[in-house]
Amino acid sequence: MNPTITIIGAGISGLTAGLHLHRQGFSVKIIEASDRAGGRIKTDSIDGFKLDRGFQVLLTSYPEAKMLLDYEALQLKTFLPGATVLYDGGQFEIADPFRRPSALLATVFAPVGSLKDKLNTFLLKQKLVSKSIEGIFMQEQKSSLEQLKNYGFSSKMINRFFKPFFSGIFLENNLSTPNRMFDFVMKMFSEGDAAIPALGMEEIPKQLASQLPADSFLYNTKVVDIRENTIFTDTGAEIKSDIIIVATEANNLISKLKNNVETQHHSVTNVYFQTKIVPSNKAVVILNASESKKVVNNLTVMTNVSKAYAPAGKVLISISCNGILDLYEQELVQKIKNELQPWFGKQVEEWSHLKTYKIKYALPNLKVLKDDLTIDDMKIKDNLYCCGDHLLNGSINAAMKSGRLVADLIIAENRQNYIEKN
Repeated sequence: MNPTITIIGAGISGLTAGLHLHRQGFSVKIIEASDRAGGRIKTDSIDGFKLDRGFQVLLTSYPEAKMLLDYEALQLKTFLPGATVLYDGGQFEIADPFRRPSALLATVFAPVGSLKDKLNTFLLKQKLVSKSIEGIFMQEQKSSLEQLKNYGFSSKMINRFFKPFFSGIFLENNLSTPNRMFDFVMKMFSEGDAAIPALGMEEIPKQLASQLPADSFLYNTKVVDIRENTIFTDTGAEIKSDIIIVATEANNLISKLKNNVETQHHSVTNVYFQTKIVPSNKAVVILNASESKKVVNNLTVMTNVSKAYAPAGKVLISISCNGILDLYEQELVQKIKNELQPWFGKQVEEWSHLKTYKIKYALPNLKVLKDDLTIDDMKIKDNLYCCGDHLLNGSINAAMKSGRLVADLIIAENRQNYIEKN
């Protein structure tokens, strides 16, 4: 008889582990502190708008996502390859002309860097497409900024494109994230699309959760300690389990159970506005590359990507600001409008603030990035395991991979135990 397994945390890694174990016949229970599954990937419905908690996208070329998700059922809506860039002299378009031919002339003449920079970008993408993910994560670590300089990109190209673009992905403004992540993300962008489910990013964890029995989940239950095979909650309840997996972010619980857990993280402030007049009609991320940038890192007209993100006739704008901005809400809203007015004019005063999310733990901030796990990474002690993107790198792919790998380890160990007993 298979042992009972309890997973702490119904985020992407916990759901993935639970799904793999369930498919192998294990009885799985998932305990979640919040009211529903999803972890850091949640979408709130407010006045008919779909608000993702933090601007997030799915890169369709993620290997783990391709294995586990039904993209057609998610009704994925893709971004156009490329971006619009705001700079002190105006704005311009930049894109891969092979994937977006209509942007060829705009890209060639864009004041973002030299023709050599643009050719170098194309050659880099081809180089990374042919490089394995394993090879990317085996390379010697340095900062992404140093990597770009070594690749031969000019300061202008770095400051007007790579820095604003990747600071929105890494959630830090200096490209200090290790080069392994830069190359991995560039490879993923080169091989597939950036997309969102039509009804919001939470459709991803919903799809995973729907494949588990409904009675697998115990919501609104916070775990405060684990001793031997007993889970203790903040209400004083005790839950016994043969095997326990901690699938939370790198917080106090996992730090209490496992040595040397990297708890550093990046934060983001995400602000939503509604309006009737669209500031841009393109389904792209709009980057702020101004030298006088204060708060806005990027903005996206979400309804250009998926109309279902807003009621008919309404426009939804998502704005990301790295870090937790210590400003009163109305002060932050006005600073955003003031900063964007040079490009979008007085229409920004008509933008109506919908909601602000201050997300303290948005991404793990790891010193060493990797793409594979050892048994010691996943196994805290007998019958106690862990998973999560904080063990690998900050991505949906890493969360899924860590969940799959810990499930594979438990399955293999229990098969071995069965063989030894029989």
